[in-house]
Amino acid sequence: MPESPLHIALSKVGDRWTLLVIEALLDGAARFGDLEGTVAGIAPNTLSSRLKALEADGLVVATPYSERPLRYEYTLTAAGKDLAGAIRMLTAWGAEHNADAEVPRHGLCGTPLEVRWYCPTCDREATEDEEAWEF
Repeated sequence: MPESPLHIALSKVGDRWTLLVIEALLDGAARFGDLEGTVAGIAPNTLSSRLKALEADGLVVATPYSERPLRYEYTLTAAGKDLAGAIRMLTAWGAEHNADAEVPRHGLCGTPLEVRWYCPTCDREATEDEEAWEF
């Protein structure tokens, strides 16, 4: 039996720090020291191993900016940027289930954002009670 899509995704980004590293790179390229400061609490060896794994999985590109010592700047690939939606959904879920967390809001009007599944072919929202959900 083939692995489920969720199992495949979690094998790439399901550990404790990976999505936080990807989130830190969503705004653009960053150097190792920048990421250490952005991803609170991550140990340097853990950050290094996560970046190497993300590069091996094709989610991050490491570009040298210094030869001596050899240092890199990290950017997301298109596949890495595709995780932005999943990160936003998890962020919204986390805020919804934590009274102390601020919910994501629309930048123009300040209204809390809602996550929805939408079918562009049918031009309608897919609801949980529909039997039309398939993987």
